[in-house]
Amino acid sequence: MIQELRAYAGVLRHPLAGRTAKPRSVGQTMVIDKGLGLDQTRALLELAGEYIDYIKLGFGTAALYPERMLREKVALIRAHGVEPYPGGTFLEVAVLQGRLEAYLEETWELGFRTVEVSDGTIELGPGAREHAIRTARALGFTVITEVGKKDGAQELDPAAALEQLQADLGAGAAKVILEGRESGKGVGIYDREGRLKMGAVERLVAGLPDPGAVMWEAPLKAQQQELIALFGPNVNLGNVAPDEVIALEALRCGLRSDTLRLALVNGKC
Repeated sequence: MIQELRAYAGVLRHPLAGRTAKPRSVGQTMVIDKGLGLDQTRALLELAGEYIDYIKLGFGTAALYPERMLREKVALIRAHGVEPYPGGTFLEVAVLQGRLEAYLEETWELGFRTVEVSDGTIELGPGAREHAIRTARALGFTVITEVGKKDGAQELDPAAALEQLQADLGAGAAKVILEGRESGKGVGIYDREGRLKMGAVERLVAGLPDPGAVMWEAPLKAQQQELIALFGPNVNLGNVAPDEVIALEALRCGLRSDTLRLALVNGKC
């Protein structure tokens, strides 16, 4: 993928400096795709592919595509230097049906090179979770895992989440996502209004072996802004809506009032 010269290059610098460029391991953005067509996907990538690292085909939506179209979409996304992957709920269905290996083999054959391992809905014991990660890694996949339950009634336990995160990384996961769902409310690190549970966040951060190994699901703008204020422009953020990618990048660079203030406070504008 050839990167084009951006408008205003050499005229203005970004108020929040230090934004990483692709390929990058920090400052990654994961977009949740709930059913974009080929033309919509192409337009998104042409405009914002430089700012997207992963596109998750949410939930089990990959199974609802015509096979030809899914292959074309996966190839299109990867041609723009972005990695697509099916949602973790799809793998959970495969586990429930005793078809993990067949699911992974078909996922590879369809052109995906990244896969998600999660147990947001089902109960997947430590041994089964490690087996899924290692099986996917043996096939050549980059593995992303997700920690946390989708049921808001099940509170996130920071100590348990850290233990799971470390076990996943030890088994070969490249990145661990902290559950926030596509709503960003009443689940994981968010209360019912979508505000960060700062106590839980602080306990998580204190125990992280590598902050760059974590991706925070943050579908709401206020969450993205707060996480950037806490961790800087190169925090990994996920479950970003396709039409919010450019707006998020503006937040990361200080090209939006909310984070331009950070640059002003730090005297770096």
